[in-house]
Amino acid sequence: MSAPAAPLALTLGEPAGIGPDIAIGAWLARDAAAIPPFLFVGDAGLLRRRSEAIGSEIRVESVEAADAAAVFQHALPCLVGAPAVSGAPGTVDPADTGAVIGSIETGVRLVLAGAAAALVTNPIHKKALNDAGFPFPGHTEYLGALSQKLFGIAATPVMMLAGPDLRVVPVTVHIPLADVPRRLTTGLIVETGKIVARDLTRRFGIAAPRLAVSGLNPHAGEEGMLGSEDETIVRPAVEALRAAGIDAAGPYSADTMFHKEARARYDAALCMYHDQALIPLKTLAFDEGVNVTLGLPFIRTSPDHGTALPLAGTGKARAASLIAALRMAGELARREAAG
Repeated sequence: MSAPAAPLALTLGEPAGIGPDIAIGAWLARDAAAIPPFLFVGDAGLLRRRSEAIGSEIRVESVEAADAAAVFQHALPCLVGAPAVSGAPGTVDPADTGAVIGSIETGVRLVLAGAAAALVTNPIHKKALNDAGFPFPGHTEYLGALSQKLFGIAATPVMMLAGPDLRVVPVTVHIPLADVPRRLTTGLIVETGKIVARDLTRRFGIAAPRLAVSGLNPHAGEEGMLGSEDETIVRPAVEALRAAGIDAAGPYSADTMFHKEARARYDAALCMYHDQALIPLKTLAFDEGVNVTLGLPFIRTSPDHGTALPLAGTGKARAASLIAALRMAGELARREAAG
């Protein structure tokens, strides 16, 4: 399978976490795992220090984006001019926050300019960014804002987690569980379902996506006995999606949606809150899960795990999820380029 014409842009992520470790691990696996060329949008010095720390010393080169693919086989390419960071393993430095945020925007700009085929983001430390005044709860929301800022498109970003045997979408994402019933609306479920169905067709090549919609309450409310939201909010959303020509079904009891036989009946599961979606995905595919942001005017994937500060610099971090994210970004970019 041929690589995309331009490299993938891999962001810095939290430099004190395992992002540098897994970037190195992915590059070392480039041939065995058939990884498309990627450009690390971050400090080359950080990668050199981290590779020495984990005992996998590699060649790192600072290059322009246009030269990344050419050097990828013999060196890990880093974007020339990326700001230096502390990146001491396990110790978050507030002074690095600007470089973390800047790497994300730079990566999106590279995609916008055609210098990168897609964006792959390393994990960020949300609390550190929040303490520094970053007004977004995570990548998903920030990328939606960048779509407006850089592309002039008012995108509605949708988080999808994808593994080999399961795709899940949380309708509400980074909010407290206590806020979910108040924030969940029929309109939000319908909008999310339409975006999921559209992008499963456009980017994943599924002609007629099948969506399974979970209930909010235990047993999908037990006909109102365990809560009214499933009948007054979720069921009307399913009916509206079906009226729009989308193969949607539910609401289903979430505790029976994820066994093997049930998974065979749908292409993606719409879940009502974060953990309802992520627990089954991470149970089934912790090392292979990929975070894909749908609804954006560009492709974005990410490993489905956090910064893992205690593992940084130990050589114990596994790169499997980043490898899966890079491979998926390359596949989506090839499909999009092919029209």
